[in-house]
Amino acid sequence: MKLPARVGLVGCGIISTRYIEVSRELPEFDIKACADAVPSAAKAQAEKFGLQALSPEDLYGAPDIDMVLNLTPPPAHFSVGKAALEAGKAVYSEKPLAATFAEGKELMALANKKNLRIGCAPDTFLGAGYQSARLYLDEGIVGAPVAATAFMMSRGHEYWHANPAFFYKPGGGPMLDMGVYYLTALVHLLGPVTRVTGTARATWSERTVYSEPRKGEVIEVEVPTYVAGLLDFECGAIGTIITTFDTQASALPRIELYGETGTLNLPDPNTFGGPLQVRTHADRSWKDLPLRFGHAGNSRGIGPADMVVSTVEDGLHRANGEVALHVLEIMESIHVASETGSHVELSTHCERPRLLPEGVYAGVRPD
Repeated sequence: MKLPARVGLVGCGIISTRYIEVSRELPEFDIKACADAVPSAAKAQAEKFGLQALSPEDLYGAPDIDMVLNLTPPPAHFSVGKAALEAGKAVYSEKPLAATFAEGKELMALANKKNLRIGCAPDTFLGAGYQSARLYLDEGIVGAPVAATAFMMSRGHEYWHANPAFFYKPGGGPMLDMGVYYLTALVHLLGPVTRVTGTARATWSERTVYSEPRKGEVIEVEVPTYVAGLLDFECGAIGTIITTFDTQASALPRIELYGETGTLNLPDPNTFGGPLQVRTHADRSWKDLPLRFGHAGNSRGIGPADMVVSTVEDGLHRANGEVALHVLEIMESIHVASETGSHVELSTHCERPRLLPEGVYAGVRPD
């Protein structure tokens, strides 16, 4: 693979527009082609952005495509990722890695067998907010980590999404849809988790849609919509996470990290910027911390950019498959713990992703 890498995307929904736009600001890769199960969707994006519209099969086999960007809905992540890997392409997928842990393991095994890379969103932890938070944490601003809390308290997608039914089907739910951002941020900060427990339920068996164009339709709920988990981190810290589609409002912080000598109040992990605050025992008031990295705006695409650079330099990319598989196991295991009334020991492990070089620059490295 050479810079800039030649990328073909599969899945021409709303998120594809942002990836295409950001890719044109990054020097590491160019999106050359697009495909979708609905050919008209691929044609529309191709015409809008000057891309080549292909069928998924033709895109996988294209000799001038180095990497496949998998932006399909989560139930298709496995089949699309597998097809691309079997065709000899590296894959970067939208979150989660797969709809189930078993599918995720199979993808990783196939990638390892073929000596191909897998990357996976979210890449928000590569933004200015969480890169800065990690650097401050590593510098000891709050001392050794003791615990962390993470809250994703929201009302359901039926209030705003054009097609909300998927979020209440297998592969959806608040933990897989949104918890992945929070857990990836926590693993980036604290490292891997060794054991989890939790409780979960579907608060209502049906949801009425209030958004157009499906206003008035009734959705059957097939997954838990209030999920609470406890996490034992390898570093010794304890984590608490709640994700739900069942609350109308909340004033809780997104993520807080508690150290021996202070607390970090962290930004929404579904964003790339701040604010970032600290309060310590030496200074009993909240202080804003300056961001020390770039990519504070909506920068979806820095994950695949880093994957390309790391491939060229033969290093491990940061939004890598090992992290994604570990987070997927955490999410699934919280549900298993609720169903079985037990703690679940995790079978996967990952390293804390490396920090990006400090500073503000166009891509994912200063040069």
